[in-house]
Amino acid sequence: MTSRSLLQRFTATVAGRTPAAPAGRRSPRALVAERTLRGVLELAVRIGEVMLSLGAAASDVTDVIRRVGRAYGVECQVDLTFTSILVAYEGGADAPGMSVLRVVENRAGDYGRLTRVVDLARELVENPHELSLAAAVDDPAAGDAVQEQLERAHARLDAIVLAPQRYRRAFVTLLLAAMSAGVAVLLGGGPLVIVLAAATTAVIDVVVHLLGRWGLPAFFQQVAGAATATTVAVLLLAVIPGLPLELTTLPPSLVVASGIVVLLAGLSLVGAADDAINGFPVTASGRLLEVLLLTLGIVVGIGGVLDIARRLGVDLVLVDTAANPWPLPVQTLGAAVVSGAWAMASQAGHRATLAAALTGAGGYVAFSLLSGAGIGAAPASTAAALLIGFAGEAGASRIRVPSLVTTVCAVIPPPPLPGLAIYRGMLDIVAEDGAGVGSEMLVEAGLIGLGLAAGVTLGEFLARRVGASHRVLLPAAARLRRRRPSLAGVAAEEKEEVTTASDGRS
Repeated sequence: MTSRSLLQRFTATVAGRTPAAPAGRRSPRALVAERTLRGVLELAVRIGEVMLSLGAAASDVTDVIRRVGRAYGVECQVDLTFTSILVAYEGGADAPGMSVLRVVENRAGDYGRLTRVVDLARELVENPHELSLAAAVDDPAAGDAVQEQLERAHARLDAIVLAPQRYRRAFVTLLLAAMSAGVAVLLGGGPLVIVLAAATTAVIDVVVHLLGRWGLPAFFQQVAGAATATTVAVLLLAVIPGLPLELTTLPPSLVVASGIVVLLAGLSLVGAADDAINGFPVTASGRLLEVLLLTLGIVVGIGGVLDIARRLGVDLVLVDTAANPWPLPVQTLGAAVVSGAWAMASQAGHRATLAAALTGAGGYVAFSLLSGAGIGAAPASTAAALLIGFAGEAGASRIRVPSLVTTVCAVIPPPPLPGLAIYRGMLDIVAEDGAGVGSEMLVEAGLIGLGLAAGVTLGEFLARRVGASHRVLLPAAARLRRRRPSLAGVAAEEKEEVTTASDGRS
């Protein structure tokens, strides 16, 4: 025994701290397992939190969390609500039970960021992870490699979350103005209506954005936006009689309806229906309550301004164009502009914008054909939304754009009638003897919205079922060729497997 060891033993004895026997010490395997398990769960729940805050459906978020955990050999349970995510691991021979909770505090419609997060999750899931929780426990070197992988994934997620938005605020305002102009085309407005609708929507966006920066709740932002659009309509009703114009040339109802459609576009009614149908009632209730509250804000804003105008003696009349001056090709182009402009205003990339524009144009053509055949607005909207949902889900994996981005943007044009129905309903309710008719118009707007949500959800379900059947029928070699590897060396291994299978058949 060295003199230094004797000195340390003597010092500890004098101090009354005799070294204890190494009994009950924690196993290094348990330490490695706990560190690796926590890293996997934190990565999975962080990805889910970002997806939920960006508007992804609860079923998609739950599936991604489980698949990311499974990629590292961790089977976890997920409890998801509208505002929180709880991920738990029951424990096993190598790792103790553990749970991670994340609260979703902020919500923003950023489809470009959502696409990047989904791409990150897809890459983690598709990678053939030879390194897993079990490997990390058995081999310290493998444990370090797993930690390095997790840290790289966390760093990529941090870069996505902290990255600036793709488009500047002024450009977003111009996009929303273009979207409103496209809605005016779909509603049959002339050139003056298109210009005034775009200008009104630009003012609405500036007002709403300013109130949002002040921290005003979203309900009052909707009230202010709807009140701004309705004020423009009331001013037109008061000023046009003194101008060399007619109400049929510049109908105020189309101007206000174009602005209201922009306010309605950001509501997550499709997401609420998807959550309810897929077995997430708590999340669906939260989303639906939010949709109803924000829609009520639009109704309050319209009704308040119309009531004040009536008390001031403004003659409230509803004048629409008698015939649609635009042919179907022009309307189809307007529908593409509406869907594409909303996608870009929601920070979507160019690929997602093109997909949304094409799908929205196709959905509007289907709606127009069905309406021309004498089918009502609600059934025609449901059928068009079904086609949109099917196309969005079927093309999601091929173009690497989440189906949510395509469907939410493409479902706006067919039809652009809810905004007009809400304005008409509130105008009739404010009138002395039109409460019954106004209530019917509001109910019609609600039915159209529910039809759109149900149609999109059913279309996505059918596309998933058809896609699953197609994948089952694909030969093994074809599946290997269709995979898109993300780790070095996987392509060579797949080529070798295909060659071996061909030799065996020969």
